[in-house]
Amino acid sequence: MFRGVVAVALLGLPAVNPSQPPAITVNEHVRHQEIDGFGISQAFRRNELLKALPESQQREVLDLWFDREKGAGLSILRLGIGSSPAGSPYDHMVSIQPEDPGGPDAAPKYVWDGDDNSQVWVAKAAQAYGVKRFFADAWSAPGYMKDNGDDKGGGTLKPEWQRAYANYLVAYTKFYAKEGIKITDLGFTNEPDWTASYASMRFTPEQAAQFAKVLGPAAKGTRVVCCDSFGWNQAKAYTAAIEADPEARRWVKTHTGHTYASPVDAPLPTTRKTWMSEWNPNGSTWNENWDDGSGSDGFAIAQAVHDALTLGNVSGYVYWLGGSRGATRALLQLDDTAKTYRVSKRLWALAAYSRFIRPGAVRLDTAAADPALKVSAFRNPDGSRVVEVLNTGTAPVTWQGVRGRATAYLTDGANSLTPSAVTGRTVTLQPRALTTIVIR
Repeated sequence: MFRGVVAVALLGLPAVNPSQPPAITVNEHVRHQEIDGFGISQAFRRNELLKALPESQQREVLDLWFDREKGAGLSILRLGIGSSPAGSPYDHMVSIQPEDPGGPDAAPKYVWDGDDNSQVWVAKAAQAYGVKRFFADAWSAPGYMKDNGDDKGGGTLKPEWQRAYANYLVAYTKFYAKEGIKITDLGFTNEPDWTASYASMRFTPEQAAQFAKVLGPAAKGTRVVCCDSFGWNQAKAYTAAIEADPEARRWVKTHTGHTYASPVDAPLPTTRKTWMSEWNPNGSTWNENWDDGSGSDGFAIAQAVHDALTLGNVSGYVYWLGGSRGATRALLQLDDTAKTYRVSKRLWALAAYSRFIRPGAVRLDTAAADPALKVSAFRNPDGSRVVEVLNTGTAPVTWQGVRGRATAYLTDGANSLTPSAVTGRTVTLQPRALTTIVIR
């Protein structure tokens, strides 16, 4: 009904000039996916880098990740379920059952240190900021459960160990519950179509569907997640196999994929929730820039988030990693030697979405008169609207017709969510910049 009249759709106002199409159109009557949130992972002992910093800097980093005024206001934390004893620093995660208890039917011998490579510490900190979604994901079963006898180097889960592996995963969630953290989402495989030198384990789509039917009944009360494929197009085969099996479909609540092998270009073949659950760009240097054409700058991240939301209809976006060291493409560089940290524009690109688009928001239909504008819009549970505009062109664009309590936040080379009140019904969308308009 309101297509072509953004002022009516959002604010109850007539179009400024009905004879010309508005720069941006938002139609509240056409709604798309519900948003679960945006998040990060700090698996593989990256939290130990954070703990090496002075306490004041630890708090600053946590603010940058989780605070809605100072940082990104992230709402999902992805945890790594360990599979082997720790080796060299930051390479492995500690298992809750490092040794074979004596066979798949033997009583399990779980070990819990209450720390889990400092993941418990960060989870408790995130919870204090208001985070409620904790996604625990296993890269591999313990080596003795696999046909290659090693948690690394791929291999597959032995059929006779399926029940024990399911119980192992559920035990992990129970240990977190004792620490006051509810694991809301549980994954049993990470990149099942990729053999890595570190912890990894192979599943075919059919094997993944079969194991979902084992884990689902054991993990009642926790959302089962699958399958974190290496690429988004590759994930479609896993989703299709689960959707084709009514029992597997019953238990898998969220379908996930990564975007290393292929980017988000279309929705996964399911009506369930979907998440882009891991990605960072290629690169061999630490890059703090906004728009340098490298593919690892902030502008590239903003485009990737936009495409995932609008082309893939994803409900969750989880970045890899929140912070790491050296030539990382994480959001932050954590230097445990110099006892300091650095912030990339990648953080602010993600923050422009995560701070303002809150869990439970619904994506609204949008259109732009100028093809250089990548636009998405959302209605939050509190009634506020968020319009995200990435101007990929080299000239500013004027959006007229906005009035009321609206604030525009600019992110570009010189700005990181710099706010300005919207006056005169007009927002100038700066070139090669991300503008977030919040209408309350």
